Amino acid sequence: MPEWLLFLFRSLGLFVIIFFFMRVMGKKHPTTSPFRFVANVVIAVLAALIIMEVVENLALGLVALGVWLVLPLLFDYLALRSKAVHDLLHGKETVLIKQGKIMEENLEKVRLTGEDLLKDLRAKDVFSVADVEFAVLETSGDINVMLKSDKKPITAFDMEWKVMPQTEPQTVILDGNVLHDPLTELGLTRSWIQTQLESSGVSLDNVFLGQVNSAGELYLDVFDDSMQLANPSVREMLFANLQKAEADLEKYAYETQDQQARDMFSENAQRIHSLTEELRPYLLR
Repeated sequence: MPEWLLFLFRSLGLFVIIFFFMRVMGKKHPTTSPFRFVANVVIAVLAALIIMEVVENLALGLVALGVWLVLPLLFDYLALRSKAVHDLLHGKETVLIKQGKIMEENLEKVRLTGEDLLKDLRAKDVFSVADVEFAVLETSGDINVMLKSDKKPITAFDMEWKVMPQTEPQTVILDGNVLHDPLTELGLTRSWIQTQLESSGVSLDNVFLGQVNSAGELYLDVFDDSMQLANPSVREMLFANLQKAEADLEKYAYETQDQQARDMFSENAQRIHSLTEELRPYLLR
């Protein structure tokens, strides 16, 4: 058999083997632990050495490769069953700042200098240590930071605002093509897409990306960047119409001389006001 054909078969075979094991290993990022990173590097080097025939004995090369492919899977299984094995393989998190105070001893343990700590905090958009309540060095080498309560951004929960639960937007148009699976999942049809495009004055082949958000609004990005598209405003228009209806009813109640009609207008205005306040978090998001 020609040498180039052997080289091709050897490369394809190793590609299939490594691809299979990488799929089995899952989606864990190779930098999540030093062990996983080293294992991936060794696997890549061994595969290259076998393909280039630096390892002359193919069987021994495959055995070595098999060890580095199977052992990580075995260790991952054991780590799932035992916290001690997990800590042995992947290490433990190290607290760097606790209750606003830098833990100098822990910094020394993980061989981090003060400059390194400040640099990593700046990478998290934290420029003052005085703002930090807690910081931890993860086993992956990343630093996660919890700010002090008075330094955290105000959230809707802090303001006791009701907000609409949101789901991830679905891409229904990509590169001028309608994606039927997400469209079906949303319960929409191709004719709905066509209606939305016609109302926006854009053709399908001019759309690079189309996404439908949790409120059922279609966001469009077109190839022609000079083209201006109106932002979705269905919810804002509905909220404005409700407020206008409430104002009209209050006006009628004020102007009429009929007490029964005045009571009816006032009662309905109050109903619309209650409905508007209930829908406010859903319509003004």
